[in-house]
Amino acid sequence: MSYITVDGVQLTYHVAGTGPILVAHPGGPGFDYAYLRSPELEKHFTVVYPEPVGTGSSGRPAVYGLDTYVQFLAALIDHLGEPRVHLLGHSYGGFVAQQYALDHPDRLAGLVLHHTSPVGGPDWWEAAMAGLAAYPDIYPDRPEAANVPAAFQSALTAGDDEQVSALLREALPVYFADFWARESEFADFLARVHISAEPATAPGGEPFDVRDRLAEITAPTVVIAGRRDFICGPRWAVMLRDGIPGARLTVLEHSGHFGHVEQPAEFSQAVTDILRDQS
Repeated sequence: MSYITVDGVQLTYHVAGTGPILVAHPGGPGFDYAYLRSPELEKHFTVVYPEPVGTGSSGRPAVYGLDTYVQFLAALIDHLGEPRVHLLGHSYGGFVAQQYALDHPDRLAGLVLHHTSPVGGPDWWEAAMAGLAAYPDIYPDRPEAANVPAAFQSALTAGDDEQVSALLREALPVYFADFWARESEFADFLARVHISAEPATAPGGEPFDVRDRLAEITAPTVVIAGRRDFICGPRWAVMLRDGIPGARLTVLEHSGHFGHVEQPAEFSQAVTDILRDQS
């Protein structure tokens, strides 16, 4: 565990693996970094996992928002001392990564947009909520599936870290392609999921739309999506692929929102394509 201090606020980060540096920014906002750990990627990269401000042992800034996360990400990358690094952003972390790529194009050797979207807001959120509402009908024989939509909605307004984390774990099956068929396999992953209530505001509430600026992203880019991701599926990934010059899209056919867990080998293969392109 290491840390830097930015404007008096601590940012904690963890380093694992070997190879070129890849900074992996988790989603949420408010997700603890541990869910994003990828032993497969650590075979190819020195992976730097920040604990975004408001989570884990990182400090609590006065204001949360995309600009805050980009500020702390930029400070971390500067601190690492490499002229250029690879950057991976998952889900909301993909929003942060896209904004960083637009603000600091000269600092990236490669960009991985992992189960994310170039736009947030009402249309994106409405589509996600439609997928959430439909979830119980997909598993009519699983009583637990009926509770998923209510648990998800309750997590958005939970009052403390333990409450929001417990509710999110109850809702988490909707994030997988087929959680119930692999429930025992994912048990350890669920136990690692923790979210901090303080920054975990409703994801549909903060405007985000860089569709008109995607052509400005110059870093070699890999886009990864899960075929059955209810919140950041192929519809949004195609926008990224089509908008970013030279971007390549990999759709993981048997994944929901967590392709690095559901199909780790295929996920790692898609990410390391960036290294092959640079060799």
